[in-house]
Amino acid sequence: MLYMVEMIVNIPHDLPVEVANEIKAKEKAYSQDLQRSGKWPHIWRVVGEYKNVSIFDVESNEELHNLLSGLPLFPYMEIKVTALCKHPSAI
Repeated sequence: MLYMVEMIVNIPHDLPVEVANEIKAKEKAYSQDLQRSGKWPHIWRVVGEYKNVSIFDVESNEELHNLLSGLPLFPYMEIKVTALCKHPSAI
């Protein structure tokens, strides 16, 4: 199942820089593992924002929920999920 996931990151300004950097490093490793596995085949940065648009390829809603809630930055994110299906005009 394919999903488009929009993630806006809102790290609190009072979070110590060292803590924020540690969370970001864990986030990068976690997301790159998912990319290598094929579960997260596409990720794009939105210009001018701390936001990304990603495509996930997973077996179920529950799997996607578990992957997203496992993101180290999850507590600081606003997430919008859109289920996708192949367009009839796609070649």
